[in-house]
Amino acid sequence: MEADKALAPETAALAARLRETAELLPVVEEAGFADPFDRFGDARIVLLGEATHGTHEFYAARAAITRRLIENHGFNLVLVEGDWPDIARIDDYVRHNAPRPRAGEAFLRFPTWMWRNQEVLAFADWLRGHNAGLDAAERAAVCGLDVYSLGESIHAVIAYLDSRDPAAAAQARRSYGMLLPWRAAPQHYGQAVEHGRMAGCEDTVVAQLRELLRRRIQWIADDGEAFFDAEQNARIVRAAESYYRAMYRGAAASWNLRDRHMFDTLQRLMAFRHDARAVIWAHNSHIGNASATAMGRHGEFNIGELVRTAYGEEAVLIGFGTDRGTVAAAPDWGAEMQVMPLRPARQHSWEEAFRHTGYARSLTDWRGDRRRGLADILSQSLLERAVGVVYRPQSELASHYFEAVLADQFDAYVWFEETRAVTPLGQERPKGAPETWPFGL
Repeated sequence: MEADKALAPETAALAARLRETAELLPVVEEAGFADPFDRFGDARIVLLGEATHGTHEFYAARAAITRRLIENHGFNLVLVEGDWPDIARIDDYVRHNAPRPRAGEAFLRFPTWMWRNQEVLAFADWLRGHNAGLDAAERAAVCGLDVYSLGESIHAVIAYLDSRDPAAAAQARRSYGMLLPWRAAPQHYGQAVEHGRMAGCEDTVVAQLRELLRRRIQWIADDGEAFFDAEQNARIVRAAESYYRAMYRGAAASWNLRDRHMFDTLQRLMAFRHDARAVIWAHNSHIGNASATAMGRHGEFNIGELVRTAYGEEAVLIGFGTDRGTVAAAPDWGAEMQVMPLRPARQHSWEEAFRHTGYARSLTDWRGDRRRGLADILSQSLLERAVGVVYRPQSELASHYFEAVLADQFDAYVWFEETRAVTPLGQERPKGAPETWPFGL
């Protein structure tokens, strides 16, 4: 390609090799988009990433791939980087269950657009239809892996105990009493404890979880799913209390606690669900092996690294990337979402190399001995872009790029040269939508 003449020689060579080995993909909306992903159908866990939290193509592609894995290969869990109580609204909807007790509406905490968007709703509608003809035990579930739902999870535990043992519920209210005033801004709790202005309540939330587990044999026989939900919420309260304290001990401490919680939740779901096979939707920074990136050098691990260690070749880690377009993001934490221009990728980045393949969409897979040569070429360290819910193009290099060895970070990579922002949902609930409709306000 003519453009390759302006590239550094090593980048030009990398782009040429990628051009030879990448498999072209049709547009996401075409029925055949997900066909090449059948090769991953024998895995137990398939992790699907994203380079940003606000890109239509990443959500649509993950949905198409997940549909294929559910329909053709028996996958039955979709686990996402979202809060357990909020994602439970989607799960109740897709599995035709009654709504679980809740303290307020779902998906109202920043960033609302991350899961409250048309792309997620389209997948939820499809999965509800897919599940409709299946027995309850065979229906695919959607669950949240994250740790931020302190107030909602406290409410869920107490509501469960109210239905089983009012005295136990009263004890839970006392156990969680110190946390309740902080539920709207739990980071202030962590600050007060870590700076010595108040005593923490770690011991009481651990004791509350232990008391719930003591009743497991009795209550799980009555309704195993309901007990699992209550136990998971109690575990979230324990993890969240630790997380908001760890925030003030450095980024690595809080990051590791969060990803450890996500991995532990995965493990519990894999043990609980019969013949469990899971698809995980999360950011590249969570699902790629952190030890192959600058994160590892900074003392951080992630769910991708933990899954790789625990499951070996039974897990497939698939990264996603793009060069340019638009993205839904905020300029600062807590600010209003904007549709922002996404700058073309920087020099000396993996995205630059994929851009110079000239392919609009592609899948590159380097697993197995016959692709060893490709893996060797991808075993160099280059920049990689990561945009979360905040995008700061004016400081993009410092804010959004880190070094990564692609061959060790992922098993495969999905490329979109140009992408567009996700479409957030409006405020209205569609006329005639069932009571379990997950995004109604």
